[in-house]
Amino acid sequence: MRSVRMLVCGTAVLAAVGLPAVSAAAVSGESDVSVSPQRAYPGSTVSVSTEVCGPDATYAKGQAEAGGQINLTDDGAEGELAGDFTVPEGAEAGVYTITVKCPPRTKVEASFEVVGRPAGAVSGGFGGADGLDGTQVAVGGLLIVGAAAGGMATKRRRAASAA
Repeated sequence: MRSVRMLVCGTAVLAAVGLPAVSAAAVSGESDVSVSPQRAYPGSTVSVSTEVCGPDATYAKGQAEAGGQINLTDDGAEGELAGDFTVPEGAEAGVYTITVKCPPRTKVEASFEVVGRPAGAVSGGFGGADGLDGTQVAVGGLLIVGAAAGGMATKRRRAASAA
C-alpha cells in the first residue's frame, strides 16, 4: 500500500513539474532565429542571426515589422547568417515580428519588443540636495553632532567604569 501511494505521489510531482516546462517552451515562442536584444528602444540596433538556412547558405532576407528589410549574410561562423537593423525613432511600444526567408522555401519567424524610453533623468544613488532648505540642513547637522556626542559620552563612561 505504501509503494502505491509513493508511485501516485511521484507521478503527480512529475506531472506538476513537467507540464509547465513544456507549456512554457511553447508559449515563449522559441524559434530558430536569435534576436538581440529582445527588448529594444526606438533608435537602437537589433541583431538577428539564424542557422536554419543550412551550412551552404550565404544569404537570407529578413523583414522586421518595425525596422524594415534585413540582409542576413555569412558572419564567419559555419552555417550562421546574421544581420542588423535599426528600430525607427517613431516606433511605438509593442511586440513586433521578424520574418526570415532562406532560399528555396524556408521561412521562420521570431519576435522582439519595442519599449519606450524612460522619461527624464535616471535616478541614481541617494539623490542630491535639491529642494532642501536651510532649516532641514541645520536639523540634519544637529542630529549628526548629537549622535557623535552621545557615542563619545558612552565611550568615556565605559572607560571610566573599567578603570
